[in-house]
Amino acid sequence: MARGPRARTAPDGLVVVDKPAGMTSHDVVSRVRRIVGTRKVGHAGTLDPMATGVLVLGVERATRLLGHLALTDKSYDATIRLGRSTVTDDAEGDETAARDASGVARDAIDSALEPLRGEIEQRPSSVSAVKVDGVRSYARVRAGEDVDLPTRRVTVSRLEVLDVRHPEVEGLPVVDVDVTVECSSGTYVRAVARDLGDALGVGGHLTALRRTRVGPFGLDLARSLADLEADPSVLPMADAVSSAFARVDVDAATAAKVLTGARIDAGGHGSGLVGVFGPDGAVLSLAEPRDGLLVPAVVFSS
Repeated sequence: MARGPRARTAPDGLVVVDKPAGMTSHDVVSRVRRIVGTRKVGHAGTLDPMATGVLVLGVERATRLLGHLALTDKSYDATIRLGRSTVTDDAEGDETAARDASGVARDAIDSALEPLRGEIEQRPSSVSAVKVDGVRSYARVRAGEDVDLPTRRVTVSRLEVLDVRHPEVEGLPVVDVDVTVECSSGTYVRAVARDLGDALGVGGHLTALRRTRVGPFGLDLARSLADLEADPSVLPMADAVSSAFARVDVDAATAAKVLTGARIDAGGHGSGLVGVFGPDGAVLSLAEPRDGLLVPAVVFSS
């Protein structure tokens, strides 16, 4: 006797996780797959294992949203340690140099931060996922190569000092600088730590990093994995699309056309992706206005 298609029980939607330290982004995906009962889970905006905070995941059909979400603007709280350098520019790498940072004054820190704001040319950390001739930079470093990555243009729209502390580490004074950062996608906060330390002549690296926002999704929406275990609900597709895109509602006849990939009237929308919704409130597609029509970028089958 032939079997029909297996019913899909996992809901469509987004999950905003408050990632704990010590887990990779893929570890979180694997955990959420078990929690919601499907392998169709993906993530946007990778976080390093030491980092915590906002990680956006898509479940089932919402995985197709991830590549279209405007997640280019990100916010972080971070701690930079001056007086210590590491191979990774963060606390996960081996220490490469230790210097007495007791002479670093607050006004010197403020002055050294100024060139790191705005549109800047930033050299990514060599131990990073940037590819060099098809091979991840971190893999080349681990193989013993010296990797000097080219700079890239990024935007640091906010880089503000929250606190400065002067602890000792193994008998040598260091300076811990708590900062808040708002930046574009592709910015390495640990490279900011490295460059600040280099500018001050004492070296520096990142000891803590917490992402507080990515695109429209902040910590106010984020849930711990324990909370998700207790209540494996998701941010429904309709809510996720409405929060990230302009909305267009269509009647039943037009909805049927949208689901076949047909173009429909743009209804005055001039630019940027919009979410197209049927009369029952279901998300039908993401579409882009072009020459007076909405051209589908992705269609979500019923």
